[in-house]
Amino acid sequence: MSTALRSINPRDIDSFLAAHELPGRAGLPRRSPAGMVGNTPVLWIGEPFNPPGRGFWAKLEGTNPGGIKDRAALHMIAAARKRGELAPGSPVIESTSGTLGLGLALAGITYGHPVTLVSDPGMEPLMVHQLRALGAHVEVVTEPHPVGGWQQARRQRVHELLVRTPSAWCPDQYNNPDNADAYAPLALELIVQLGRIDVLVAAVGTGGHSAGIARTLRTFNPELRLVGVDSVNSTVFGQPAGPRLMRGLGSSIHPRNVDHTAFDEVHWVAPGEAVWTCRELARGHYASGGWSVGAVALVGNWLARTQPEHIRIVAIFPDGVHRYWNTVYSDDYCREHGLLHCSPAADPDEIAHPGDYVVERWTRCTNVTVPEGALR
Repeated sequence: MSTALRSINPRDIDSFLAAHELPGRAGLPRRSPAGMVGNTPVLWIGEPFNPPGRGFWAKLEGTNPGGIKDRAALHMIAAARKRGELAPGSPVIESTSGTLGLGLALAGITYGHPVTLVSDPGMEPLMVHQLRALGAHVEVVTEPHPVGGWQQARRQRVHELLVRTPSAWCPDQYNNPDNADAYAPLALELIVQLGRIDVLVAAVGTGGHSAGIARTLRTFNPELRLVGVDSVNSTVFGQPAGPRLMRGLGSSIHPRNVDHTAFDEVHWVAPGEAVWTCRELARGHYASGGWSVGAVALVGNWLARTQPEHIRIVAIFPDGVHRYWNTVYSDDYCREHGLLHCSPAADPDEIAHPGDYVVERWTRCTNVTVPEGALR
């Protein structure tokens, strides 16, 4: 984050927005597809998903061309070009489960770079076709790494491709601080849209958007509470790694962009609970999304029910529904994986420490520590 942003006075936000050339008002004509990124709407999620008089605000990042990671992809590539790390026309190679891939395809079109994306068999066929249609080359690894799972297998393949292509550059979304810095404008949009924000609820995978948004919001409200939402079978907050159906949150490795010290609490959510929540949101509010949206909304609902009424809660919805037609919204897929009719409990289980036991359903912990494997 820039020094100017760290010291910004809330009264000066309008001049800051203008000086840093953040996206203009929605609806204005654009000369580049990158101009469609940002200024995403905020929607009140109240009844029927939440009890009467209660609710939370959802930042609908699915209204970006590709989703929330359009912001990170454009910023990381622009920053690398500015520093001279990425030469004009040089290839960009990265690992992705999908959403960053869309952002990198957009950034490749915007800045004129060929893009190669390494994924795994869990990537939805629709996403593979879409990425290829956008001009990206997609490689799919066939075996998971014995320790780091599919993520580590993808990263190893990226390394092999980089060795073979010396002129190429990798954004390294897991460890690149530009990933987190990219979300300062999102936080400023929220301040303009809502003013005071007391609680931020964010899914955690690479750790980019949770760290970047919270860090900026705390320049306006140092008392902001950050609630992280993880997947069961994820190592991010100290649980053991295991096979995961959910994509877009959770990890089998320890990204350095996860700012563990910034979190006030963490919730782990199971895939069936996320599916149920996604579908309830779709029925009642039209706006919904994929695994991350379901997990975040489940926690947002609980906070809206249990926190004092004056507390203003914001949940980040990273994407929309379209790529999940054959997973989250497919009865056949959900039946095959035992995900139908998995209505969550009214309250999460509670554990005192992330390592107490392996969680299998929605579970909360207010003692957030840095996992041993993440220490550097």
